[in-house]
Amino acid sequence: MEILYRLFHALTELHPLHPMLVHFPIGLSGAAALFIILAVWKRNLIFEQAAYFNLVLVSIATLVAGSAGIYDNNINYDGDAPNALAKIILASALLGISTITSLFRWQNPNVLNSKYFVLYVGAYLTCFLLALVLAFLGGVILYGF
Repeated sequence: MEILYRLFHALTELHPLHPMLVHFPIGLSGAAALFIILAVWKRNLIFEQAAYFNLVLVSIATLVAGSAGIYDNNINYDGDAPNALAKIILASALLGISTITSLFRWQNPNVLNSKYFVLYVGAYLTCFLLALVLAFLGGVILYGF
């Protein structure tokens, strides 16, 4: 039982939670972008569905990682981490775009064959770009510019 307490203490008190969670929105948005490109290239609905499900997970993972980031910023940097405001704005944009795109796709499953096709694909690529910029800004906190 002592090992569980020490593990819980390390995860909640010693080690910042945010770095353990940020890889999910980055990887999932990359997978979503890859699948949407494959869906367009191969004209395959299975790839589009995979992209969609990854984008749903991007929304969830961004919410969780962003919340942990705000918490860790307050605990470890007294609310003054480098680029904190920029990261909050970009993470909010990532959350908003991924959520709106997911909800739009949920209501319009045949979006690849609609007039919104370019916006739909562009939203995936924008999400991945936002995740990459957020990853870079997070690296600046650890390694400097």
